[in-house]
Amino acid sequence: MKVLDLTCPADHHFEGWFGSDADFEDQLSRRLVACPICNSTELTRLPSAPRLNLSGAIQAERAAGRNARQPQSPASQSAPQSVPQTAAGAQGAWLTAVRQVLAQTENVGERFADEARRMHYEEAPARNIRGVASRDQFRELLEEGIEVLPLAIPDNLKEPLQ
Repeated sequence: MKVLDLTCPADHHFEGWFGSDADFEDQLSRRLVACPICNSTELTRLPSAPRLNLSGAIQAERAAGRNARQPQSPASQSAPQSVPQTAAGAQGAWLTAVRQVLAQTENVGERFADEARRMHYEEAPARNIRGVASRDQFRELLEEGIEVLPLAIPDNLKEPLQ
C-alpha cells in the first residue's frame, strides 16, 4: 500500500492510499482522485518521507519525557489544545465538523427553502435540516428573519466511503 501526500491548486493537503504508483497514475488520469475539501481533480503529488514503524521507540520516548517532566514553552502553555496548529489540522477539523453536520441533519434537498419557511412559521416541526438553495432563496430567507448558513460540502463526503 502506498500512502501519498497530495495537494490541489487551492493548497489543500491530504493523503491518498493506493496499491502502487501505477494505480495512482491511472486513477489520476481518469480523474477518480479528488480533493476532499474542494473536489478538484487537478492534483499534485508532494514529496514525502518513507513511513517507518517506530512505535516502540515512540513509546519509550514518551515514557522518558514523562519522567523528565520538562517545562513547556510559553507558546505551548497559552495555546488551547483543541486549536489546530497547522493548515492540515484546520482542514481535518473542518472535515470533522462537516461530517458531524451531515450526521445530525436531515437532507431535504431542493425543498430546503420551503421547509425552512414551514419550520419558521411553525407549520412543520422544528429540526436540523440541510439542502440546496439558490443565492436568491438564501437572501429571501435571511430577509424573512430565517437564520440559515451556507455550507459547501464536497461531493465525496455526501456519499458513504467505499
